[in-house]
Amino acid sequence: MRYNGYLVDLDGTIYRGKEIIPAGKRFVETLQKKDIPFLFVTNNTTKTPEDVVQRLKNEFEIRVEPEEVYTATLATIDYMRDAKRGSSFYAIGESGLIQLILQAGFTWNEKDPDYVVVGLDSEVTYDKLTTATLAIQQGALFIGTNPDKNIPTERGLVPGAGSLIALLETSTQQRAVYIGKPEAIIMEKALEQIELTKQEVLMVGDNYETDIQSGIRNGLDSLLVLSGFTTKEVVPHLPIKPTYIVDSLDEWTF
Repeated sequence: MRYNGYLVDLDGTIYRGKEIIPAGKRFVETLQKKDIPFLFVTNNTTKTPEDVVQRLKNEFEIRVEPEEVYTATLATIDYMRDAKRGSSFYAIGESGLIQLILQAGFTWNEKDPDYVVVGLDSEVTYDKLTTATLAIQQGALFIGTNPDKNIPTERGLVPGAGSLIALLETSTQQRAVYIGKPEAIIMEKALEQIELTKQEVLMVGDNYETDIQSGIRNGLDSLLVLSGFTTKEVVPHLPIKPTYIVDSLDEWTF
């Protein structure tokens, strides 16, 4: 089936950690050659779109524009604008999250913010968690940038943003509004960004729990590539199959 556009994951699909996946690079180059719209959709909130573009260029020789990268941070900002709960926020996260929210016109507020946004923070402290807990208890809208409990690294599976959010859900007895894959919010905003409908777009990724569930839960066709998180051994046991499964993106025909 021919699709008018593609939503594409990054880590595990285009590269694996610090190594390029050659078929992933060729996949992007084919999209560019055929002038097919695509958008990288990532749950990573530690990097800005410009950071992602520079990394793709410098490390993997993939050249794209910032407008072709849609992060959970951007989806979070779009959600905050739509929510219209106020203009102040407190966040647990890194510069790729906090600086972009500030640039979007929101103001930092540790005492009584309108929003508490929680993403991955490699320098999280008990004091930060306490500030967030108290603000949520006082009525701030609790936003979790993405539900990823772990991040795969060369050391193993380390805590992800979802682990920090879960801690705050316990301390506040409130469930966060989740933004990133596989939630509807980031997918709806990504479709707005690429200016296509669900029926026109294919979701491509290596992680059944995030990328493929993004398609399944939100009515998009999905392509699972077995180059990263989800392995061939688990495919027979998947409760709902992706629309397509390939060992390598070289197998995909446009």
